[in-house]
Amino acid sequence: MAEHPHAALVRKGYEAFQRGDMDTLRGLMTGDCTHHVPGSHPLAGDYKGLDNIIEGYYGRLYSETGGTFRVELLNLFVDGRGHTISVHRFTADRGDKHIEENGGIFFRIVGDKITDLDECVEDMDKVNAFWS
Repeated sequence: MAEHPHAALVRKGYEAFQRGDMDTLRGLMTGDCTHHVPGSHPLAGDYKGLDNIIEGYYGRLYSETGGTFRVELLNLFVDGRGHTISVHRFTADRGDKHIEENGGIFFRIVGDKITDLDECVEDMDKVNAFWS
């Protein structure tokens, strides 16, 4: 069975992110896309627009962790109505801190572009402590 187009789109995004291919990521999202990051740490908040997402958030993930931030896609779920949910595991080092955590993202897709990413984590306190 062929993978649903929305799952394929999100998978392509994860693969591009892992490679550091920000040009491909830009092509997968709408210009006014928003990435919502939960928590009360310095990286938490809403990143609206491609530059804010790519440079403001993804760039900081790499710079704050000295390039150690890694994410492994574990599963994707689609509803066929423009929503895809990912489940992933991420790891990173930041100074003397290390994190291994499960998370996921709820994607909204219109046509063939991602319009919203709502990020979720398994342990909010752990994530807040790591990024603070």
